[in-house]
Amino acid sequence: MCFVTDPNRAPLPQPAPPSPVPVTATTLPPATRHPWTPLLLGLIALSLIPALLLAFGRVQYEQSQKTAALVMDYPALVTQARRFGLEPQALLDRYRALGVNGVALYEDTIASLIQRGEVYLKNGSDLAMDFPGQGVKTNAVYMQTAPGVQPGDITDRYTIPTRTVQIGGQTWTEWPTDPTFLPAGPDKEKIEAFKTQGLTLVYRPYQDDAVPATRVGADWPDVPFIAFTGDEVIGSRTPELLAQVDRAMGQRLPAIIEGNIQSGLDTLVEKHGGVRLFALSPAYQNKLDPLDVASKYNLAARERGMRLLYLRPYPTINETEAMLGRTQQLLARSGITLETPQVGTFTPSPLLRGLSVVGPLAALLLLGLSLPLSRLGLLAAAGVALVAFSLNALHPFSGAALVAAVTFPALGLVLRRSRVTDWFVATGLSLVGVLFVSALGASRESTLGLEPFRGVGLTLLLPLMLVALSFLPRQDIRKTATDIYAAPIRLGDVAVMALGLILLSLVFERRGNTTGGPVSDFEASLRRDVQDSVIRPRFKEIATHPLALLGLSGTLPGYFSGLLILAGVVGQSSILNTFSHFHTPLLISAARVFIGLGLGLLLGGVAIGLLRYGMRLWTTSGSPRAARGQA
Repeated sequence: MCFVTDPNRAPLPQPAPPSPVPVTATTLPPATRHPWTPLLLGLIALSLIPALLLAFGRVQYEQSQKTAALVMDYPALVTQARRFGLEPQALLDRYRALGVNGVALYEDTIASLIQRGEVYLKNGSDLAMDFPGQGVKTNAVYMQTAPGVQPGDITDRYTIPTRTVQIGGQTWTEWPTDPTFLPAGPDKEKIEAFKTQGLTLVYRPYQDDAVPATRVGADWPDVPFIAFTGDEVIGSRTPELLAQVDRAMGQRLPAIIEGNIQSGLDTLVEKHGGVRLFALSPAYQNKLDPLDVASKYNLAARERGMRLLYLRPYPTINETEAMLGRTQQLLARSGITLETPQVGTFTPSPLLRGLSVVGPLAALLLLGLSLPLSRLGLLAAAGVALVAFSLNALHPFSGAALVAAVTFPALGLVLRRSRVTDWFVATGLSLVGVLFVSALGASRESTLGLEPFRGVGLTLLLPLMLVALSFLPRQDIRKTATDIYAAPIRLGDVAVMALGLILLSLVFERRGNTTGGPVSDFEASLRRDVQDSVIRPRFKEIATHPLALLGLSGTLPGYFSGLLILAGVVGQSSILNTFSHFHTPLLISAARVFIGLGLGLLLGGVAIGLLRYGMRLWTTSGSPRAARGQA
């Protein structure tokens, strides 16, 4: 059988060849360039010089602070030692071999004196049974002191009225209330013994209204660090008492306990400085594996500037030794030296900070002028400035730092977004913004964690809004609003918008160091393994940088490129957000960001190649078969 082709018959129409997939340009409105752009970029470059000097000074300061002390809670150690039939000093020696080089001692109480046999207490009702008819008050408490201890050494410490009585031929001190838990000063003998061993000492005094203000702090031992108990420092509610505590501090440094910024602490830090302290509650620690606890202490010292690592033993000695051994190993790997911390104070130059303010303001003005609708752009820029400075109580440096954190992540993608290489321009401008955020936001208080960066949520939301404004067409805003309102919405559009909102809310919820956002067991385990080995990058940067590259490649049709670029803005914002944690050393933040950029760039390149290949398959699949069928 053969087929004859009729030469007079018109040829069958052939299927059109598939359209090539665009690979270089997006379908977004082109970026606008204002005549003032070179001038404003020049101002940013000039203002970058003092910012670089401040960054260099900060790195020098942070590199000189790479020491820490592993401080064991001594009462908890004593409890563990007695539970296992060991002498506290013998157990402490075992832990010292694993890196412990400090102890924390609480102020004695009357109960402590009773335990050491220096004081004997008896309830009035019990004493009345032993000596009936001798005028014993059953609602009072009676005290005797051991030989060598004078009652006045104890009773003179308090405003509580006491009296000396003779009962059963013995001298007793009568208290109208139970004095068991009254603070009784330091255990000087124990403190001197620890000093002889070369241990770093942290003293933890108590507060009680029965102690007169003139005696507060008068007998504090000569130790380098004071860690107050509870939610406030002694005297935080009374200015006169707080002034007495301020005088009593002397050369001692107050401890700044992470997660518990005590009321009144800022007053002491303003004059004396402070030392950051990291601790885990016993209940929380006992739920964690010793390796997890060690990882947290290493992270605190390496990445959050913690100089006092406050330890409590596990219920068992084996678990405690496993935790200490791993902690010592990780700290050595991180370059942290275990010794008594010599804490310095970071004091940036006000002049250099003032000169650095010019950069963020020039960048904000440039961004406003570069939007398609210049009046709307200037209005948006004014709104950003107003919000930033109002949120920071009109403080010029903190307000300008927030301006930088909001402006620079958006600036690059507003100025240029026509090809993949524009991602490098956007990233470069974000890194320029990093220097301004550090120069203006890093201060003594912020590096100590007393003044957190205000406006973290805005650093994620406002750059998105500013870049979205650059997508508006250059026409009357009323017409644009009408067009948007009248645009038909397809089910796919609704699904895409819903997915975008879900992802944005997840990113917003998971901002910062500690959030309410859920973290899976797998992610927690992965984070621990990564952060023990290298500086862990932020996961949202690894995810959003490739999305930005996909959007800039113009591979996807319609508005998808714009959505992906907006997702990429989150990655740029995260760069600035990473550096807004001023208690984290600058070089640590830089390592985290550059690792994230490298991984994001690699994944983005792979994603572009895979997407183009997949779209070619989608477009050409079935075309030869259809042509054969028509033939």
